[in-house]
Amino acid sequence: QVQLVETGGGLVQPGGSLRLSCAASGFAFGIYAMQWYRQAPGKQRELVAGISTGGSTNYPDSMQGRFTISRDNAKNTVYLQMNSLKFEDTAVYYCSVFRSQTRFWGQGTQVTVSS
Repeated sequence: QVQLVETGGGLVQPGGSLRLSCAASGFAFGIYAMQWYRQAPGKQRELVAGISTGGSTNYPDSMQGRFTISRDNAKNTVYLQMNSLKFEDTAVYYCSVFRSQTRFWGQGTQVTVSS
């Protein structure tokens, strides 16, 4: 079955960087677009970044310039490089794939930006 496992979260100071990873299994990773979402306390889950099978990326306007999504099809892994982190980036970050009319989620990884 589809399995998505996020790692790389943690505590970081404002202005710092983190790289999240999502290891995927149970499906043909290379033929599916992948996304990163996040959910802050008391807020709705929101899209952070997406990447197509061919490597084209898309970001909401609010995420442009600080976050970079990438993928390694040989490793069945998608990454999220986050730079210049702000307090408001604190959230649980989720990897996701839409497959067979179902959106699958990982368990999430906590990112906390604090001084």
